[in-house]
Amino acid sequence: MLFTTQSPHAIRFEWGIHGVSQLANVGGVTIIVDVLSFSTCVDIVCSRNAYVLPYRHKDTSAAAFASANNAVLAGERSGGGLCLSPQSLLEIEAGTRLLLPSPNGSTLTLACTDPVVLAGCLRNAAAVAAFASRHPGPVTVVAAGERWHDGTLRPAVEDLLGAGAVIHHLQGSRSPEASVAEAAFVGARNQLSSIIGSCASGVELVGRGFAADVQLATALNASSCVPLLTDGAYVRANG
Repeated sequence: MLFTTQSPHAIRFEWGIHGVSQLANVGGVTIIVDVLSFSTCVDIVCSRNAYVLPYRHKDTSAAAFASANNAVLAGERSGGGLCLSPQSLLEIEAGTRLLLPSPNGSTLTLACTDPVVLAGCLRNAAAVAAFASRHPGPVTVVAAGERWHDGTLRPAVEDLLGAGAVIHHLQGSRSPEASVAEAAFVGARNQLSSIIGSCASGVELVGRGFAADVQLATALNASSCVPLLTDGAYVRANG
């Protein structure tokens, strides 16, 4: 439906897989924001000149796909080794191809067909926005959110703030939805660590022993990396 497209605004914001299907894939730029933790993981991996191959969550074909594509399959977060924990990826070797299944960020990425698809987070918000601004067409920022036990979308504070941070650095007409996301970020930017650390997703991670992941994820503009989806993998963009 046309009323859901947020047209004619140049900068748009939505949530989840329906946000991709309704707003993205119109020939511009799509930015996937999944702060805890897919997009943060992608930023860290690409910063080290390694690659992230998004993959479907809990798909039994993942191991075979990784083997066929010379990739390392990320393990369970609680199992140690490379996984959907930003801290586990800090020393990943350059050139590594990491197959990274996730229920949110990977799922949304795989649904994107725009010519420019980026992974954005708090760490790289300014850099991703600058890169997106150099490309024609609308910019659609999609907050991944989390999921309730029945699989439905749970809007997540950290993704609202991450999306708002990216939008804050973009130039152009904002839809009302994008303006509200930006306003949320502006209001919270001096308290990102405490707010995200005490929101539902942050409490879950801290309780599971992953407080360091929350700290990494809330390091605003600590990274200049722009992860660009290229031939099925996020790679560090040049220029």
